[in-house]
Parts: sequence; C-alpha cells; structure tokens
Amino acid sequence: MALARGRRRERGVDYWPGFVDALATLLLAIMFLLSVFVLAQFLLSQEITGRDQVLNRLNAQINELTQLLALERSAGQDLEDALASMRASLAEAESDRSRLQQLLEQDAGAGSQAQSRIGALSEELDEERQVSQRAMSQVELLNQQIQALRNQIAALEGALDTSEARDREANAKIADLGRRLNVALAQRVQELNRYRSDFFGRLREILSDREGIRIVGDRFVFQSEVLFPSGTEQINPAGQEEMRRLAEAILELQREIPPEINWVLRVDGHTDNIPLSGTGRFRDNWELSTARSTSVVKFLIENGVPAERLVAAGFGEFQPLDDADTADARDRNRRIELKLTER
Repeated sequence: MALARGRRRERGVDYWPGFVDALATLLLAIMFLLSVFVLAQFLLSQEITGRDQVLNRLNAQINELTQLLALERSAGQDLEDALASMRASLAEAESDRSRLQQLLEQDAGAGSQAQSRIGALSEELDEERQVSQRAMSQVELLNQQIQALRNQIAALEGALDTSEARDREANAKIADLGRRLNVALAQRVQELNRYRSDFFGRLREILSDREGIRIVGDRFVFQSEVLFPSGTEQINPAGQEEMRRLAEAILELQREIPPEINWVLRVDGHTDNIPLSGTGRFRDNWELSTARSTSVVKFLIENGVPAERLVAAGFGEFQPLDDADTADARDRNRRIELKLTER
C-alpha cells in the first residue's frame, strides 16, 4: 500500500514552477519591448526636435536667400528653381513628420518602421543641406559678380568724370581760342580796312579827275565805256593808261601791307540787261562780263601785279546798280568794279 502511494506521488507532475518561469520570461520580454519602445520614442523625439531646429535654420537661410535673390532676380532664375525644389522637399518632409506622429499615436508597435522613416528623413535632410550649400555657393558667386560689376561701373564713372573734365578744359580752351581768333580777325579786318582806305585814297588822287570813274561803297567802279569799246573785251588805249596807274598804286600798297594779311583785289565784270545776239564772239552777257574782268586781271599781271593777288569774276546783268529800264540805268550797270578784300 505504501509502495502504491509512493508511485502515485512520483507520477504526479508539478507545473507551477514552469508556469512561473514562463510568466517571468514573458514579463521580461514585455519589459524589454517596452524599453525598446521607450528608447525608440526618446530617440525619435530627439531626432524630431533636432530636425525642427534644422528646419528653422533652413527656413531662415531660405528667407535670407530669397531677399538676396530678389535683388538679382534676372541673374538667379536657376537659384530660385533650386529654392522652390527645396521648399517642396521641406513640405514633403513636414508632411511625412505629421504622418509619422500619427502612426506613433495609433500603433506603438510601428517603432521599427518609424525608425526607418527617420533614417530616410535624415538622408533627405542631408540632401537639403547639400542643396542649401550649393545655393549659398551660387549666392556667393552672384555676390562676387555683382561686386565685379560695381567695380567696373566705378571705373567707368571715373573715366567718364575724367573725360568730362577734359571736355570742359577743351571747351574752355576752344572758347579762349575763339575769343583770340575773333580779336585777331577783328584786328585783321581793321588793318585791311585801313589799307583799303589808303588804297581808295590813292586811287582818288590818281583817278579823281577822270570821267566815268566813281566810288560805290567799298568798291572802285569804272564804267565799261572808259575801258572797252562796245561789245568787246579789249582794253582801249585810254583804259590801258588808267590800268597802268592802277597797277602802280597796287604795287605801292603791296609794299606797305604786312605779309600776314592775305589780301586780294577782286575784279568784277557787269553788263546791262540787253541780251547779245549770240552770233558774235560772245554768246551771252555772262561770257562778256567774265572776259572783260579777265582782260583787266591779265593787264594788271603784265604790269607787275602778282597773279595770286588778283581774282576775276563775271556777273552778267544780274547785279545791277540801277534797276530802271532806261538808257542811263544801262550805262551805269555796264561797269568794272575793283574791291580790295581778304582771301
């Protein structure tokens, strides 16, 4: 009987210690999972906090870049595109963070997925930092280019100021030279007028008693009949005598006029308004007036007057002294005029 009871006790199994061990193991596993979850949540909160700081710094940098790029919008279109891409990425990261927080609130068992998402977000933040660095490099390059342009503008402004100063100095010199030239011209004109007065005075002394010779303004006038037969350019003997006296007066005056005064005696031929027949030697009054003034010039040259001091011109009937259509007016208009002037 005793043996039978002993065998029954040996066949009975005590499950309580095993159950306690299993329960303890499960409790330890749960505590371990809770510890992992708490640690993951702590790391996640730290990472999210650091990421917020990074996002704040990035937002501040973006604002600064936006202000700088607003000044150089035409040259920084590529940089604006990069900033727009950065903002889009940041917005996507912000959206991912919101979704991650929702996942953490809904399911604590999603710690591993959140951790992987955090890693992805960290990589994206690194990429955004690189983009920001590239943007800063582009801004620095733009600043250097702007400074170079400012230096060039300053150099151009300096050159312009120098040029304007030279222009003012040149204008002052030109104005001074103009005043001097005007004074010199006035002096020359006064000297020439004085010699012209002397010349006319001598001609008056020589020719004052001659009929058909008179002074009109600043010109000495010979009536054509005094010098030429009707319709010809050949100087008659009486006219040749008058021209010899004129040549002597011109030569005397030449010795007195300073060489720096570039004077000439202009001989002008004029006719009346009666047209020529066109069948003679001269076709019209232009040719006749020019031929007569040329004959006087050549005669004066033959009598010693330098050719460079003489000018011959013909005016035909187109500059009359008297516009009346009378015989007396036509007699007055047929003439040779002598005018002492400057070349």
